[in-house]
Amino acid sequence: MAGERRRRGGDGPRERPRERPRERDPKHRQQQKQQQQPRGPGRGRTVLVAAVAAAALALGLVAAATEWSRWSEASRLVTPHPAPPAVPPGSTGPLASPTYFWGTYRPHVYFGMKTRSPRSVVTGLMWLQHGGGLRHTCESGDGPARYGWVMHDGENFGVQEIRDGRLLLRTEFVKQPGGDHGGDWSWRVTARTEGKGPAPLLSLFFYVATDGQGELRPVLHDGTRLAAVEGTSEELGNFTLTFLPPTGEGEEEPKYASYNFLAAGVPGLHRLTELVQRSLREASLFSPPGRPRRHYLGVSRTGGLPGEPPQGQLLLHQVTLEAPAVLEVVLESGSAAGARRGRLAGRALGAALARHAAAFERRFEDTFGLGARGATPPQRRFAQAALSELLGGLGFFHGRSLLRSEHSSEPLPGPEAALFAAAPSRSCFPRGFLWDEGFHLLLLGRWAPALARDVLAHWLDLMNADGWIPREQILGDEARARVPPEFVLQHSETANPPTLLLALERLLPDAPLPYLRRLSPRLRAWFSWLNRTQAGPEPLTFRWRGRDTDAERFLNPKTLASGLDDYPRASHPSEQERHLDLRCWMALGARVLAALAERLGEPPEPYGDMALALSDNALLERHHWAPELGAFADFGNHSTAVALRWHRPAPVPGQAPPAPRLRREVREAPRPRFVGALGYVSLFPLLLQLLRADSPRLPALLGAMRSEAKLWTPFGLRSLARDSPWYLQRNTEHDPPYWRGSIWVNVNFLALRALHGYAQAAGPHREQAARLYRELRHNLVTNVFRQHEATGFLWEHYRDSDGAGQGCHPFAGWSALVVLAMAEDY
Repeated sequence: MAGERRRRGGDGPRERPRERPRERDPKHRQQQKQQQQPRGPGRGRTVLVAAVAAAALALGLVAAATEWSRWSEASRLVTPHPAPPAVPPGSTGPLASPTYFWGTYRPHVYFGMKTRSPRSVVTGLMWLQHGGGLRHTCESGDGPARYGWVMHDGENFGVQEIRDGRLLLRTEFVKQPGGDHGGDWSWRVTARTEGKGPAPLLSLFFYVATDGQGELRPVLHDGTRLAAVEGTSEELGNFTLTFLPPTGEGEEEPKYASYNFLAAGVPGLHRLTELVQRSLREASLFSPPGRPRRHYLGVSRTGGLPGEPPQGQLLLHQVTLEAPAVLEVVLESGSAAGARRGRLAGRALGAALARHAAAFERRFEDTFGLGARGATPPQRRFAQAALSELLGGLGFFHGRSLLRSEHSSEPLPGPEAALFAAAPSRSCFPRGFLWDEGFHLLLLGRWAPALARDVLAHWLDLMNADGWIPREQILGDEARARVPPEFVLQHSETANPPTLLLALERLLPDAPLPYLRRLSPRLRAWFSWLNRTQAGPEPLTFRWRGRDTDAERFLNPKTLASGLDDYPRASHPSEQERHLDLRCWMALGARVLAALAERLGEPPEPYGDMALALSDNALLERHHWAPELGAFADFGNHSTAVALRWHRPAPVPGQAPPAPRLRREVREAPRPRFVGALGYVSLFPLLLQLLRADSPRLPALLGAMRSEAKLWTPFGLRSLARDSPWYLQRNTEHDPPYWRGSIWVNVNFLALRALHGYAQAAGPHREQAARLYRELRHNLVTNVFRQHEATGFLWEHYRDSDGAGQGCHPFAGWSALVVLAMAEDY
């Protein structure tokens, strides 16, 4: 039956039955027996020697076969999938895709731009309030009090506001098409200070750097000020980056400033901050006419990191001044000279920024209609900022992942890969995450469907020969520098929820057929890999692989593959587990692949059959309904008497006494049973709308959602029931609760989407679903808006007791789905 389920999920052709050997006649058997008997003295020794030799040969063949199997698995691990690429070669270049060639594709820095190229020239901004620290990369711990994009169209224009103590920075950019290399762009950085009293001197550092290819040449004014950089690279041809003199805010007259510049070799883009910090010397003078002189930290003209061979070049322009001030930077492509009407600076830049801002607001209202729904101006600005932060978090990454197969002892570098993706958080997670991306694409697909399709295709091109996509993409030195070493390695048995299919379901009706044909083989391979490697102990059941193996260390071993990390599962991981959420994701995947086949004019089987089987409510209840819980649940080898206790390890003679450690204590032996953890996992048959509208189980789930003792709060649905023994419990002494009570926007959005559907479907529970939908939408939107007004950020998750933001910030990944909830666009 398990084999039958796998075949129905698209795992390949049915195996041919083996032929039974023909029975030999008795006479033939007798002749054979006589031939096998020894003939004469020494025959026994000969047979023995031959048997030993044969056994040795067999053992050698087994060893060789085992070694070959290991090599083959390792080879497939790092071999790209053989299907034609989902992103056609050359389609991201400046001629094929000029709109998306240049962008703010460095989400980990406060302000910077690069191209969608493997070895792009990069540009960026750093700043230093003298007496404070150098700012460059986005930080959530000791960084600015607020920062984020307030307008960003994902294409040609963006406005960001940064509050760093008394300093207010406004960074703006506009792109101008033309030529064969992505056109021109201009920056404007406005600096002002708030409050009374003298403000510290401010240094702004504008830089351009190469990463292994290209050449930069400084253009100096009076031998001291870096007025421009002339450069050449494969993707950009000839270009000029010009640094215009600063002016006062609202003025065109130059403002007094002191200048420094740095020319250095770069050992890697991830070392830029360190390189600049080491180049600072307190030997420069700020000497405005008729004012006291002041010393400040200025970069030396040449520098580098000792003993580090350079991989590229850095040219940096430091401007030191007193706010308020306005500074502009202009990049002009050599191939756009003939189409250029004039430099995009000064009044021309101001006019272009105003035009783009007005166009952004019109497009936003046309897309989401919040004004027509009665949203207030502050609410509309909040929603615009949420969308803009997601768009401003788009990044282009290139490099190799570090991979390990479950059958291999050593990690291997994956093939060179490129990824265009939205980062969940510019400060904490400035890289690609597989299951996050599906939620991102729900909003991106509404704003810019072509952009969303491009992102989705990039993810599918990361697939290896087996159909596996690593769940976290750490590509390139800049990305790897932000990740703790223990999280760099990606394990080939570890899956992730196929949320890309959730996004594809919305993109499917309007997606071009050639695009869908390119995606189809890879989508089928991905689903087949999930169906094959995450199969459960019974037909039509599924189990997340890769749970934590050190059971004594954790209150409940984590299931990172599920995306719900520390959400309580069976206390003792085993092959007998049945994971409810994975079963529901597989049902969704089968449904979407059947719809894709129909859209392409192909037979929807076997996906349609599998979707029907996984949506069978009676079978779902048999595998996952827990009568003692009154809800759906996981099943596995589980103990209800588990707790963390302090233990002091035995002392080692001659050493200091070891510190006590929290270890798991099991007071009751585990046994096969349902896991009594009422929370997000329990809701998955409702969240992905597998339950029929007339299901007798629907009222129990709606009741649990509305119960304040269970999941209901004034701020959204909490992830785990308040009366659960795991509610807000630490998983280890170093792991605070994560998915054990907090409110997460992505799952609340799925709940709103499902309730909206049940409220419109004919059935006995539609009024209850509609009432719950209205209350939940109000609670969620109101709280996320209120927290953004108070802190300036979207947050990773929200505290269930008072709605306060928790975890990473800014977190404009799936938390930006609040925009679709405001628009009631599901």
